[in-house]
Amino acid sequence: MRLKKLVLTGAVGRLGSYLREPLSEMCDEFVSTDIQDGPATLHPNETFVKADLTDLDAMVDLLKGAEMVVHFGAIADEAPMDVLWGPNFQGAYTIWEAAYRNKLRRVIYASSIHAVGMHRKTDFIGIDAPHKPDTFYGLAKCFAEDLASLYWDKRGLEAVCMRILSCAEVTNTRAIGTWLSYDDLIHMVQRAIKTPITGFSVVYGVSNNDRAPVDNSKAQHLGYRPKDNAEQFAEAIYAEHGPLDPHDPANTHHGGPFASVELGHSGIALLNLKAEDSGKD
Repeated sequence: MRLKKLVLTGAVGRLGSYLREPLSEMCDEFVSTDIQDGPATLHPNETFVKADLTDLDAMVDLLKGAEMVVHFGAIADEAPMDVLWGPNFQGAYTIWEAAYRNKLRRVIYASSIHAVGMHRKTDFIGIDAPHKPDTFYGLAKCFAEDLASLYWDKRGLEAVCMRILSCAEVTNTRAIGTWLSYDDLIHMVQRAIKTPITGFSVVYGVSNNDRAPVDNSKAQHLGYRPKDNAEQFAEAIYAEHGPLDPHDPANTHHGGPFASVELGHSGIALLNLKAEDSGKD
């Protein structure tokens, strides 16, 4: 499937930067956008537009003529509610409303495991697990997923909500189960675009890890078949970090450190990520 026009928000962010090239290859016209300044070089069919997600008029203009939008724009960490309200809550609304006004077919959304982060890992939750956010950040993901469901039910706008787990280099014990490789991320987004009919769909963004703590069996219709496995890192990581405290919510809940931090305080800071990986959990 080749699209006439495809839009990517959050294009200057870490994950957005990985997606620009493969997404540009899937369409005739590729528009990338961010509130930050644009990348130094653009792909041949790429146009960059600096814009604020909270500006509905700007988003309506941006999505004119597009068939789909891949929405990765947001603050990618826990923060006080007044900080997250604009980009993460209002920004989600403006994207869905702009997509509806422009008669887009589908929104592909970077949701997060933190929408269900207070579930215990031993529950092996599926895509139909009820929302149980671990932070204000996770609450924003719940809001956007419910918005996606509402716009599908009432307005016929399709959506794929990708609950990303840990898309970064494996540097901590949690990531042995939650790792999403960059190649599998790209594959998941491509499948979200190419699948003929999605309606409102949820899929966990996790690689083919032996210890993956979530169940994607009810998302088979998307054709997402991850290939990478974090087990290759397990021996070294467990040797470095030693036994885990079984009473620490950071070890027992899907949200990891986000399940144990005070509301409004960074969860990324506790994940032992490398500097280049600190923009998305």
